[in-house]
Amino acid sequence: MPVYEYKDLLLNIIEQDSEYFGYFEAAKEHKLVVKKCLDCDLLRGEPGASCPWCSSMRSEWHEVSGKGTIYSYQIIPHAILPGFRDWTPYPVVLVELDEQSGKPLEHDGLRITANLLDENMNPEHEENVAIGKRVNVVFQDMENGLTLPQFTLSDEEPAGAIWRYPNT
Repeated sequence: MPVYEYKDLLLNIIEQDSEYFGYFEAAKEHKLVVKKCLDCDLLRGEPGASCPWCSSMRSEWHEVSGKGTIYSYQIIPHAILPGFRDWTPYPVVLVELDEQSGKPLEHDGLRITANLLDENMNPEHEENVAIGKRVNVVFQDMENGLTLPQFTLSDEEPAGAIWRYPNT
């Protein structure tokens, strides 16, 4: 795979990169995948060579629905990289996917980090972001051949109360 550029950030995704290559290959097909442990059958959303639950090194890619709930979020007030200058402020969300909520322990879950976008693939407005809101994965196809899994707010009602960080 070539080097991709996203917002002035260079991404070198090589075939030998077991933690990312399969993820981005699935994204090209508009599929969201995570690693599934072949020993304990639990899923993990963030990269890592071993299972965080049983330490097994054996895993495979597993497709998930891409539906979930905002578990936490941060509004990025200024551009860390120049390419994000036109996006600020923008939300980054920690999404708890539906597939593994409350496993293996009560407060654990399958969580991944992503941008929260509106229907036009622009950053969602800060006032619309809240913990507990439902989200769906969308796939942003870039002109350079890279496809990025992102999230948008869902029309689905939250299971409980929503919460926003107070304005500071």
